[in-house]
Amino acid sequence: MFTLFDEEIAHVGRELRDRFASFTAGEWPDAELAEYQTLRLRETVAYVQQNSPFYRRHLAGLEAADLTLDSLPGVPFTTKDDLRGAMSEVLSRPIPRAWIFYETTGTTGTSTPCPRDNVDSLSNNMALTFYYGTIFKNHGDSQVIGVSGPTEMHAFGDTFGDVCRNLRLAVAKMWPHSPMVGYSRALHAMRTLPITGLFCTPGMALTLAKKALSAGLDPVRDFSLNVIMCTGELASRSLLDNIGVIWGARAYNALYASQEASVLGAAGADGGLYTAPLLNVYEVVDPATGSPVRSGEDGVRTGELVVTSLYQGSKPLVRYRTGDLVRLIRKQPSRSVPADTLQVLGRAKDEQIVGGHRISGLDLENLLLRRPRGFLDYQIVIDRVRQADELTLRLEMPAGAPPVDQAQVSHDCESALGVRVQVEYGPLGAVTTTGAMVSWKAARIIDRRLAEPDTEQLAAIAIAAGRS
Repeated sequence: MFTLFDEEIAHVGRELRDRFASFTAGEWPDAELAEYQTLRLRETVAYVQQNSPFYRRHLAGLEAADLTLDSLPGVPFTTKDDLRGAMSEVLSRPIPRAWIFYETTGTTGTSTPCPRDNVDSLSNNMALTFYYGTIFKNHGDSQVIGVSGPTEMHAFGDTFGDVCRNLRLAVAKMWPHSPMVGYSRALHAMRTLPITGLFCTPGMALTLAKKALSAGLDPVRDFSLNVIMCTGELASRSLLDNIGVIWGARAYNALYASQEASVLGAAGADGGLYTAPLLNVYEVVDPATGSPVRSGEDGVRTGELVVTSLYQGSKPLVRYRTGDLVRLIRKQPSRSVPADTLQVLGRAKDEQIVGGHRISGLDLENLLLRRPRGFLDYQIVIDRVRQADELTLRLEMPAGAPPVDQAQVSHDCESALGVRVQVEYGPLGAVTTTGAMVSWKAARIIDRRLAEPDTEQLAAIAIAAGRS
């Protein structure tokens, strides 16, 4: 409704709508997309040089009009430390010119300001509207969508609420960690509305199922979920498949985003996590050297993701090092969205050395959870026994569930990493619910090879103590 009071931003919204409609319909040749990205890249750099005190210093001497996609690697990176050091000086619009204020969680470092103006929200939510439309259009016109996010100062609830409104889907915002809501009230709302789709973290999807079972309810029989849109944590195919089994629904890795950089990837109906090339330029660099990574013969680039905003809102970022490892896969014909796809492997510092092999968080999770189904929680323990690594997969299973085939789980891991796996069963506590607040590694990995917990593990333990 706010666009009724601002003709200029209403015009921007209509232009964005038409642009995304033609792009998702496959009407943009590669050359046209490259031309568009080049033009918007130059606009972003000129915009931040003029309006952001940080970028005025950081990009001094750079001629925005001369930039090309090929010359972009010559522009300085923006890092998380830059954002923490510069704080509001990174902004290209003062906070009173935004429509809403968010900030990062601050659980493992200083919170940084993340205000958004109407251009930010219209741009990002437009991408999600068109991408998610490919999913929700398959489930009829009687949908009620639950939105269950981490905190009130996070974009989660506003973003998904707005996107669902665009798609004419009713929304119920539920915050089970809130003392005014809690799990019992959230589950009651899920049953009685009933809720047919749910935006939440993978950990929240597991915890809600756990709470439902402890209340004597069957997640499949007593609820009406068709779609679970997971975000905020690593979500391997194995974990998503398990969540789908528990709830009798299709689970998607719905969104790859951050408070700082906004939308970087979103799901389509076929399960792909698609880039948003109308919003960002995507680069993949070697995390150690910062040098560009070239595609292999398979069209895949693997390394740290670097992004540059192509819209000019409150806080556009130029060559922002996300700290996340990704596989960026060249677009393929006949997919849900005509764009490259992403596999988010986890943060660069979350990689593990197991059995002498370096493995990402996503790949380790996917490997160990390939066989188990119906579990309500999991954790991975890494030990060093007689000069060799050993893994223990801890699973929390429903009462009466059959045991997992440990021999098959161990065989998979020995084939990939040369390491044996044991499977243990039992409750895991609240620390596994902290992935979205701290990190996947702090929530899911116990590395007994380390002398003492690191800062992130201590933060996760502290949050878990409050939730318990």
